[in-house]
Amino acid sequence: MSERLDARMLEARLDGVFIATGDAVASSAVERLSLTYEGIPGDRHSGRTRLSGAREPWYARGTPMRNERQLSILSVEELAEVAAAMEMAELRPEWIGASLLLSGLPALSQLPPRSILMFPSGAAVRIDGDNGPCRDSGRSIAAATGKPEHEFSFVKAAKGKRGLVGWVEREGEITPGDSIRIRVWAQQLYLP
Repeated sequence: MSERLDARMLEARLDGVFIATGDAVASSAVERLSLTYEGIPGDRHSGRTRLSGAREPWYARGTPMRNERQLSILSVEELAEVAAAMEMAELRPEWIGASLLLSGLPALSQLPPRSILMFPSGAAVRIDGDNGPCRDSGRSIAAATGKPEHEFSFVKAAKGKRGLVGWVEREGEITPGDSIRIRVWAQQLYLP
């Protein structure tokens, strides 16, 4: 029988907010974000729906589906670990398309799906799951650093530390410096 974990509340801090405009992976820092049910207005990942791709082989490519990837959420601590593994002085969140940068939650990528990030404004972001590292992000890092080897080394170094994707559950404004309360639901590993 597997162990059941009780629900709990965690805390973190919002260190940065970013928007990705255009077709490139990279995002740019902004002073605040007004989250809507569409996600981040003007962001390349905004929208209530999106088209399926390589991550959803059970659907024909291009099938409309719920957009559970409105935001890319990273942690300061995991970025530092990935940078060290890649032998880099720093890995900037903008290079890999961050929407939100958190600190105070070292194992951010391990938060289970369904967790909720709650902000002082009342805004809430529901976690869908982990964001697997890909060569597109690696290419963005390689372009920023001028080191072609980063295209491939990122995928290996960021496994299990690439952050999370989520969607806006409740609208509101968020600003760097915000305290974040994180609701982690009771869970039990499924072992049939």
